[in-house]
Amino acid sequence: MRRELPQVAENEILRQQEIMRLVRAMEARPQSYFIVSMGCQMNERDSETIAGMLEEMGMVASPVREEADLILYNTCCVRENAENKALGNVIWLKELKKVKPELLICVGGCMPQEKGMAERMKQLYPFIDLIYGTHNLYRLPEYLHRVLKERTPVVEVEQIDGEVVEGLPEVRKSPFHAFVNIMYGCDNFCTYCIVPYVRGRERSRAPEAILEEALMLRDQGVQEITLLGQNVNSYRGGGAEFANLLYRLDRLGIPRIRFMTSHPKDLSDELIAAYGELRHLMPHLHLPVQAGSDEILRRMNRHYDKARYMDVVERLRKARPDIGLTTDIIVGFPGETLEQFEETMALVEAVRYDSAYTFIYSPRTGTAAAKMPDDTPASVKSERIQRLIALQQGVTSEILNGMVGGRQTVLVESVSARDERSVGGRTPRAIMVNFPGDESLIGQFVDVEITSAGRNTLRGKRIEE
Repeated sequence: MRRELPQVAENEILRQQEIMRLVRAMEARPQSYFIVSMGCQMNERDSETIAGMLEEMGMVASPVREEADLILYNTCCVRENAENKALGNVIWLKELKKVKPELLICVGGCMPQEKGMAERMKQLYPFIDLIYGTHNLYRLPEYLHRVLKERTPVVEVEQIDGEVVEGLPEVRKSPFHAFVNIMYGCDNFCTYCIVPYVRGRERSRAPEAILEEALMLRDQGVQEITLLGQNVNSYRGGGAEFANLLYRLDRLGIPRIRFMTSHPKDLSDELIAAYGELRHLMPHLHLPVQAGSDEILRRMNRHYDKARYMDVVERLRKARPDIGLTTDIIVGFPGETLEQFEETMALVEAVRYDSAYTFIYSPRTGTAAAKMPDDTPASVKSERIQRLIALQQGVTSEILNGMVGGRQTVLVESVSARDERSVGGRTPRAIMVNFPGDESLIGQFVDVEITSAGRNTLRGKRIEE
């Protein structure tokens, strides 16, 4: 069943555009901005929209945070350490504002959307000029206009699911890679996860809007797009809908198509088949497993068991033998026993992920898991995650070393931070490769012979035809 919320009315977008012009005409408006984007790719994409609106209001990006007239934090709260990091950064700005009293400080994203957080921030950090949530990002011009006109702090957080917004300005970070939102929110309510509470229920963009955006990006020279959603394979209600979208995008001829993130319970037969049939769909899938114990998965409310997950993995590799899998794993979920942890270790050995993002369970207020008894000492959780990391590092090392001597096509992303005589880019499997080269190669596809493997990356040399 499709669940699509209505888009924000065109006249509302026109109203925000008019407010952008009003701000641009104000003498006392900020001249420059700096955005600190935290968390997931969805936040990165939101930050591109924020930058677009700020530039429509006459501001230019500042290369140095301390020199900007407006500093905006686009925050994450999926884990406690992300929240603490954001709050720590905001506290630091209090001292900067003493030196620059005209500085505007804005905090948006997922953290203010968390129940009670906006009021808490307002009380603890009265020097913040604007606090807003994820559901009303498109009204940022209106809020900034109020701050500048009334010279008082503004707090605006809507607790209803946000609507799908089209037509906002944007500033893309890269001319050759682009994030494309296809849906927002999540209906899964995993017991450890706060995302449905801060991003709202699932809302899908119309396929025609996505295709129009992708076509525009192709014509601008973009070489790779990554489709984004909290659970992309439940796009428009799940089933074959997401696979159908991929088939339509594949026909546009964009060289590389990726997507994230997927939920194992919604991985359809049609999507698995697409991996074997679509030329431009890259052989990489991020497939969060979270745990290898059926009991833990049940208490996480993941709606699949280990057998179902392994069946999906087997069928994916049958459809696309060269596919690389990555995952997320939580260690120390409330009540996790040693035996249950060992089941996770066994699954990691069996699947052989290219890499894994591993986390010690972090309780989030308002989630079901936060109320579950948890008597496992922190020292035990720490020891377990170190074992898991060591296991995964060993698997990753074997996979990377197995690629030495082979040939990979790399989309060059940047000059290496460690060696200005080298550049780095990703293989179709999304593995980073560094090789000698200069910035003229950025945005190009280069064939590389792999000469050695590092801890998480490959090293190579350019193949001269």
